[in-house]
Amino acid sequence: MRVQLDGNQVKSEPDFHREMAARLDFGPYYGANLDALWDRLSTDVPRPVHLVWEAADVSRAAMGSQVFDRIERILRRTVEQDAAFGWTDRFTYELA
Repeated sequence: MRVQLDGNQVKSEPDFHREMAARLDFGPYYGANLDALWDRLSTDVPRPVHLVWEAADVSRAAMGSQVFDRIERILRRTVEQDAAFGWTDRFTYELA
């Protein structure tokens, strides 16, 4: 599955959580925080998933590097977990 985020619409951490929850169907009990994001991405999201974050530089500028980097660490950690598990179908992402 290919998932696209529009950085022009993702200008805060709550924006990011709202968009990810909608695109990956996190359900009504999603906590909308980084721990909940990790829980969903690491265990609940069926693979393969390729996340394309378009205009990621716009998101970074709007939300600040510290917040953006915390989100990206979760994305990178998910990629690393899938690789460590040796899964053929994996979570991947790109910042465009």
